[in-house]
Amino acid sequence: MSGNVVETLIGAVVLVVAGFFLYFSYEKADVGAVQGYSLTAKFDKVDGVKVGSDVMLAGIKVGTVTDESLDTKEYLAVLQLSLATNVKLPDDSAIKIASDGLLGGKYLSIDPGGSEDYLEAGDEIRFTQGAVDLTELIGKAIYSGGGGKPAQ
Repeated sequence: MSGNVVETLIGAVVLVVAGFFLYFSYEKADVGAVQGYSLTAKFDKVDGVKVGSDVMLAGIKVGTVTDESLDTKEYLAVLQLSLATNVKLPDDSAIKIASDGLLGGKYLSIDPGGSEDYLEAGDEIRFTQGAVDLTELIGKAIYSGGGGKPAQ
């Protein structure tokens, strides 16, 4: 009987420690949505970007993708972004979809412009670059026959 009590207590301690580590890792991982002002960006292709994806500036997370939809008139993907209130972007800033390594996820990368006018809540980032399809690029490299003889 005393063996069961000891095993139960050890199991409870393990569960408490595991819960502490989960809480600690969630707090330090910075996976929550960034609260701030909203911007819009339209892309021709947003493969791999989803609601909750990071928005980065100089390698630092400054925002989150909060919504995605389709513009049925222009057939473009529309992303709603939430940027931290302390980040002011010039109105000629550009945003592109980047990859976090070969097998990593996609995120949005902002290249700030040089204008003295800043984007405000509800504005649209006009300069965008959609996702690059790595499989398509590899296919083009493999199957694009030069037609000539190899160099000797």
